[in-house]
Amino acid sequence: MAGGAPVPVPTSDPDEKILSIADLEKAASTKLGKTAREFYNSGSTDQVTIHENSTAFSKYRLRPRVLVDVSGVDTSTTAFGRSISFPLSVSPAGLQAMAHPDGELGTSKACARKGVNMAISSFSNHSIEDVRSAAAEIGSIDHAVQLYTMRDRELEERIIRKAEAAGCKAIFLTADSPVLGVRYNEWRNDFRTPEGLEFPVIEWTSEEVRSRTHDSGFVAFNDDSHSWARDIPWLKARTKMQIWIKGVLTAEDTELAVEHGCDGIIVSNHGGRQLDGVMPTLDALPECVEAANGRIAVHVDGGFRSGTDIFKALALGANCCWVGRPAIWGLAYDGEAGVDLMLETMHNEFRRCMQLTGCRTVKDINKTCLARINADGILKRL
Repeated sequence: MAGGAPVPVPTSDPDEKILSIADLEKAASTKLGKTAREFYNSGSTDQVTIHENSTAFSKYRLRPRVLVDVSGVDTSTTAFGRSISFPLSVSPAGLQAMAHPDGELGTSKACARKGVNMAISSFSNHSIEDVRSAAAEIGSIDHAVQLYTMRDRELEERIIRKAEAAGCKAIFLTADSPVLGVRYNEWRNDFRTPEGLEFPVIEWTSEEVRSRTHDSGFVAFNDDSHSWARDIPWLKARTKMQIWIKGVLTAEDTELAVEHGCDGIIVSNHGGRQLDGVMPTLDALPECVEAANGRIAVHVDGGFRSGTDIFKALALGANCCWVGRPAIWGLAYDGEAGVDLMLETMHNEFRRCMQLTGCRTVKDINKTCLARINADGILKRL
């Protein structure tokens, strides 16, 4: 079938079929304990930004073209200089082994099987080397390593050297976190990483992780005196990996990323987990794309729950999209196989959206494919 078959996947419950990311979230939530579920699914303060990240997509409507031959539709695109099967990759979400023992290893294998990239969190429960090796068992993909500006510069350098030696392609410098956002649920639950889980990337044993809260541990290692002028040159002097800035929401910071010679930006509000009330990433995307003006790559994360969401972001100028929570839900649902299911679901939906809008390649997706509902309720093409 040209459009690709649906992906109903029977589980132990014969009546349960996972046909969408919403289904996957619901099924995963029944398998996660309250503390873990709220750690993964919650945002900061009043949960405004995490909610609007997803609802922002509803402001846009698709403008399909008909009688187009889409029998040979090609969903592939390029990221980090390499072809990927479709414009989606998995964000640096931490603590994946709390969702399922497969953790980041399962996610990495699923990404390799699908032919998309993955970023490794500083709070990964598996080492950079092991996550890379897991993917290599299946195929060849690119990994980025997430990095914070750290008080311990020697540790930061060790992470960079390990990532480079393991073959990572890029550093995702998380720039939106001089401090953590106000996360009420973590505080109410006195959230602690489960016993037995380590953070090998930042060299914390299970005992060290368990001895502090997520918030106090972050404050202890993160350097809130970071700056463009200090940290970008410092990184460039120590690695040949690409340097991407994760957490950009404005044209001004996009321009600074260009000025400092960065390779790309990820338009991101940290999944709504940092400053509540900032703009949804889809709304921030157009001004960042305009400011970049083709000089650096612009990727985006935050709130993607369908292949149509990916299509809309590409029409607004994104080069690639990233997801975090859907991968976690996949792990919680069925480990590595659950991440396979998530990626296949998103890919099938994206392919069908391309076909039903008359787009034969990713390059055909542009502003003419969208209309926006304005404040007066009138639908206007972009």
